[in-house]
Amino acid sequence: MKNLFRIKNLGILLIGATLITSCNLFKKKPAKSSSTGWTYNDPNGSGFRVSKEKEQKTGPGLVFVEGGTFTMGAVEEDVMRDWNNIPRRVTVASFYMDETEVANVHYREYLFWLDRVFQDTSITNRALPDTLVWRSELAYNEPYVDYYFRHPSYNLYPVVGVTWKQAYDYCLWRGDRVNENILYEKGITNKKAELQKQMQGGGQDNFNTKAYLLGEYQATPGKNIKNYKDPITKQVPTNITFEEGLILPDYRLPTEAEWEYAAYGLIAQNPNPRRSEKKRGEELTANKQVYPWAQNVNGLRDSRRSSWQGQFLANFKRGSGDNMGVAGGLNDRAVIPGPINSFFPNGFGLYNMAGNVSEWVADVYRPMTPTDGDDFNYYRGNKFQRVDLSTGKAERDSLGRIKYRDETDDEVKNRRNYQKGYAIDYLDGDSLSNVTYGYGKTTLISDKSRVYKGGSWNDRAYWLSPGSRRFLEEDQGSSMIGFRCAMTRYGSQEGNGRKTGNWFAKKKQNNRKRN
Repeated sequence: MKNLFRIKNLGILLIGATLITSCNLFKKKPAKSSSTGWTYNDPNGSGFRVSKEKEQKTGPGLVFVEGGTFTMGAVEEDVMRDWNNIPRRVTVASFYMDETEVANVHYREYLFWLDRVFQDTSITNRALPDTLVWRSELAYNEPYVDYYFRHPSYNLYPVVGVTWKQAYDYCLWRGDRVNENILYEKGITNKKAELQKQMQGGGQDNFNTKAYLLGEYQATPGKNIKNYKDPITKQVPTNITFEEGLILPDYRLPTEAEWEYAAYGLIAQNPNPRRSEKKRGEELTANKQVYPWAQNVNGLRDSRRSSWQGQFLANFKRGSGDNMGVAGGLNDRAVIPGPINSFFPNGFGLYNMAGNVSEWVADVYRPMTPTDGDDFNYYRGNKFQRVDLSTGKAERDSLGRIKYRDETDDEVKNRRNYQKGYAIDYLDGDSLSNVTYGYGKTTLISDKSRVYKGGSWNDRAYWLSPGSRRFLEEDQGSSMIGFRCAMTRYGSQEGNGRKTGNWFAKKKQNNRKRN
């Protein structure tokens, strides 16, 4: 009997050894560099950590806008005789844009955060929208001054009275909060400890994406940070790196070219777009649109034979004294801005790219920039900067953001791609152009003039065309101007799940006839 047990135990040991051996046989080998042959993420290799290739996630509130070429500029007669939007073909890289305009409730969330973290009324007050923009000497709009921004009935109405500078700051704040929440949800940082630290940090000790990536903000580790330990030293990092693919790029204002391209939604005019990797799309555009919607490219009303037929597709002013039509059959049913998700979205799924409120874009205004600028990712407004390392390391300002300094012309004079640190007035207002803008004397144009687009609830149909453009000083607001955010797209230009470049089967390549 004892011998029988010994044989049985020996058999169990042999089976266990076999299983262990088989596990080692089928164990996935670490990835190897095609350049050096060294393995990645391997305790027996160099220790170089490479994260698994990840596609860029779509940030909260955003939709994907597939880039391409289009004719930027006026598509209607230039009745204003501004000559500031001459048609020109440009290319825009793929990017993300807010599905809707930023609403009152979104902006109040921003103010709440500022007030809670900094507990400094001067900081919060600098971010407050100017509600006095509703006032007029010969109109009774006082109720909007008091209630449009605060009343819950207007929660999902677009925020107005926000200056370009305030919109720019909101975008920066939003990017930090989105990335902060990603780290919480992934268990990289400890949410409870982080929030408590912010409340007690006097304002400066709050999460900032750039500071986190540079190691100037030490986050409280979460339970899953151990998954990013060094394969050789086994040390667990305090912060993860951008190379892990979790941190999203900054939210920002869209450029004028991006905004105009997105507004047209021309993808809806392509009768045969690529719908999968197996099916090739065509370079086709059926019509050149005047307005953002695809169903009736030249008109202001829905032309489809349905219960929608004849309805207005945007919130705008039909004529003098006619902001919404006649009682019992109001045409756009909005006397002032309407909800951000009202009216019909365009081909990219974007709401109110015409009417409701005009929208700030990132660009500095110049009359002829569209004809003078680059034809790829055109933009005027560059003021190139570097991280301020004057103390020997990166430092944070009173708001917790990394400090930057302006590049000097002397630092970049030997570069081939650019030689000006301050490029806002480049070739149009600088010493090389022989053009001067006497702000307040001969013109209202300055380096602080920012473009806004799209037409508003109080504008005629002419301004609803995406090609139209106007400007206002960056420190001014209006009851007719709001904004939405954008984000740069990294990776495939056709979106997640799609490849970059054309790929051909090797078998087909090798079957070519030879002479």
